[in-house]
Parts: sequence; C-alpha cells; structure tokens
Amino acid sequence: MTRIVEPSRILNSVLASLEDSKAENIVPIDIQRKSSLGDYMVVASGRSHRHVAAVADHLISAVKEAGLGVPRVEGLASADWVLVDTGDVIVHIFRPEVREFYNLEKMWQTPDLDDGTMH
Repeated sequence: MTRIVEPSRILNSVLASLEDSKAENIVPIDIQRKSSLGDYMVVASGRSHRHVAAVADHLISAVKEAGLGVPRVEGLASADWVLVDTGDVIVHIFRPEVREFYNLEKMWQTPDLDDGTMH
C-alpha cells in the first residue's frame, strides 16, 4: 500500500536539509496554482561546484531517509545547476552566477492574473 505524504511535509524536509548543508538564499515558492509540475519549488545556492554537489547529495539522502522515495536528479555531474525532483517539491540548486542568469524566482513569483489581485 502506497503512503500519501503531504507536500508540506516534503517541503519541510527539503528546507531542513538545505539549511543543514548551509545552502544560501533559500527561497520556497508555492506553485500549486501555477503549474501541474508540483506543489512547491525551492531555489537555493551553493558557493561553488563542490558545495552545490554536496548540498544536492545531502538533499537526495535526506529525501530517501525520510521515506519520501528516490528523487529524479539532473545536472549533478557539472554542479552548475542541479535539479532534484521529489514529485511534489522541485528543488533547484545553483551556483550564484548561474542562478542570477536564469532568475527562476522572478519568473515563478509573478502574481496569478486570475487570482483577483490584479484589476
């Protein structure tokens, strides 16, 4: 029987792991009403290739140890931008200059046009 895990519990595990491995500028973004990709996106930085890889490795282990399954991982070999996808929470770990170039937070933090806040 498959156990259903609340996305907020996964988010809390992700944030705890990122903080524990000293990731920088951690920004959680609620994307539930913006995308079917997941419920939350988290953007964080590592100081170098080595730090980005270490943060990603720590996160992958934390997700597995919490019983949240095996996440899909991309970009670990180059460690410029590593994507760790748990299904409900998508985590992007960048080197600072790569993060600045792609600026995902700005794209995903724009207000919904249909949520009644922009009239």
